[in-house]
Amino acid sequence: MNKYVQVEGVKVVFETKSGDFVAIQDIDLSIQQGEFVSIIGHSGCGKSTLLNLVAGLIEPAEGALFCAGREVSGPGPERAVVFQNHSLLPWLTCFSNVYLAVERVFSKNEDKASLKKRTYDALDLVGLSHAAQKFPHEISGGMKQRVGIARALSMQPKVLLLDEPFGALDALTRANLQDELLRIVAASGTTSIMVTHDVDEAVLLSDRIVMMTNGPGATIGEILHVNLPRPRNRLALVENSEYMHLRGDVLKFLYERHAKKAA
Repeated sequence: MNKYVQVEGVKVVFETKSGDFVAIQDIDLSIQQGEFVSIIGHSGCGKSTLLNLVAGLIEPAEGALFCAGREVSGPGPERAVVFQNHSLLPWLTCFSNVYLAVERVFSKNEDKASLKKRTYDALDLVGLSHAAQKFPHEISGGMKQRVGIARALSMQPKVLLLDEPFGALDALTRANLQDELLRIVAASGTTSIMVTHDVDEAVLLSDRIVMMTNGPGATIGEILHVNLPRPRNRLALVENSEYMHLRGDVLKFLYERHAKKAA
C-alpha cells in the first residue's frame, strides 16, 4: 500500500498574549492508502490542530507534511474536510450545495451534464437522492451531515478529513451515520482521518487509533492497531472479546494520561 499521508517531525506554535504556546510537537505519522485512522485524546491535546495541518489550513513551525507524495502547502481538493458543523449554504438546495464543490473542482474539464451526474452520484452514495431539491432547513441534522459528506466525496479526494462529524447529533442518529460512514468508505476506498472523543466510534470505524498525550506540547502517545475484520457489524462487536479488549486499551490510555495531568 502507498503512504498517502506523511507527517514528519511536526511542531505547531501559536502566538498568544502571554507568549508562544506549543500545541503539538514531535509528531511523526504515516497513513496508508485506503486506511481509516482515528485521532483521540482529551480536550486541548491538539487533535483538530493535527487534522488542520493535514488539511493545509495551518502551517507547522517545524517539520513537513506530504499527501500522495507532494508536500502540503495549503488547502487542496485532494483533501476534503467534513466539520462538526455541516456548513451548508442555507439558500441553496442539497443538490446545489454539492454541485458548488463539483463545479469548482471539475468544471475546467467537464460539461454541465457530467457535473450534474457527479453531484447526483455523490448524493446517491449517502442515500439522499430523494432530498436533492430540499433546502437545509427542510431536512434533519443527520441528513445535513450526510450532505456535507456527499459534498466532500464529490470532489473525489485522496484523503477524507473528519473533525468530530457526528459530535452534535443524538445517539441514535450518530450510530446510524457511523454505519453509513462504514459503508461509504468501503465503497469509495478513500483514505480517512477522523478526530473523535468517542472511544466506541474510534474502535468501530478505524484500522488504527492514534492516541494523543495531553497538551500543551502534546504528541502521539500510542498507536493502537484495530485488527477487527471488515465489514463490521456494531451488534456483533458488542459480544466480541477483541473489540472489548481494544476498547479497554483506549480507555486505559485516556484515563492514565488524565490521571497524570491531574497529579
